[in-house]
Amino acid sequence: MLSLIGLTSLAACMPLPSGLNLSLDRPTVHDKYHVAIYPPGEPIAINKLHAFEIRLRSPSGEPVSGARISIDGGMPQHGHGFPTQPRVTRELGGGRYLLEGMKFSMPGWWEIKLRIDAASGTDDVTFNTIIASRTAVPAVAGDPAQR
Repeated sequence: MLSLIGLTSLAACMPLPSGLNLSLDRPTVHDKYHVAIYPPGEPIAINKLHAFEIRLRSPSGEPVSGARISIDGGMPQHGHGFPTQPRVTRELGGGRYLLEGMKFSMPGWWEIKLRIDAASGTDDVTFNTIIASRTAVPAVAGDPAQR
């Protein structure tokens, strides 16, 4: 039991990969879409459900409507996914989508992986975020007032 506690403590203190991109606004892998995700207004709390807004655009900046977006991810350094099954629950209009059910069960590095299927085809994007041991708001590119 003591060794399990020691391993858990070491895992929580793993160093982050160098050059980890924390931008929450980026193109998809094959440049079919440009995606931004916006965390809730309040700090990200561990073991609480959160909703994010996804903003989906074409490479030229036009809003993308009618997309199907699936979510995966988790903690790469720990080998586990999200403790919930986050999903897009509705389209908000103007290329915006509501992602609900996001829960971070512990502090550390998390990946949010989106698979987008829309008129230009299917493409993927991965966002990195660091959740602090108490609360934190992930870095977000752009002006929050324009969300």
